[in-house]
Amino acid sequence: MKLSDVQKRLQAPFPAHLVGWKPQAFTKDRSRALLLAYVDARAVQDRLDAICPDGWSFELEVIPGTATPTVKGRLTVLGVTREDIGEASDGEYGTLKAASSDALKRCAVQFGIGRYLYDLPKQWVEWNDAKREPAVTPELPEWARPDHERTPGGAHLVQAMEQLRYELPEDLELQREVYKHLKAALGSLHPATQGGQGRAA
Repeated sequence: MKLSDVQKRLQAPFPAHLVGWKPQAFTKDRSRALLLAYVDARAVQDRLDAICPDGWSFELEVIPGTATPTVKGRLTVLGVTREDIGEASDGEYGTLKAASSDALKRCAVQFGIGRYLYDLPKQWVEWNDAKREPAVTPELPEWARPDHERTPGGAHLVQAMEQLRYELPEDLELQREVYKHLKAALGSLHPATQGGQGRAA
């Protein structure tokens, strides 16, 4: 397997529920925030594991003497290596772990993983400063969603597959939840006609 064989799969958009939003700037009264979309390092690792589980590695080198924890990351995917710097942000998350996650994500972008997020328009939204979160989470445009989320029922299928990822849950309530999402997905793909067929209960 070569990198060119899996490039499209690496570059594919992430499911919408894996995309988070973080503030880059605020208005003076902190009532509005400029949000940027991101995925966390675990989502990047899961993408690499899904596509080439035995074909990638990540190495770190701590850079001494910097104001905030800084590392150089080296990501190798199917024999191709890309490097980038990762920095920890200020505040409580300013750790070497945060710098390592930043380095992994920056290296991954050089392979096209999550690069499309940089093409999303920056959005000013209402900001709840007490909860430190947007009042309303922005919606991703169609082109920034994976194929299965662009089809009717796709979001329900994603939820069901997430719950079935490892095994059928033993808990009856979780089984009902999976069934509900699958039923909604199938219902949107094959809606009941208004003619002779009745609606499902």
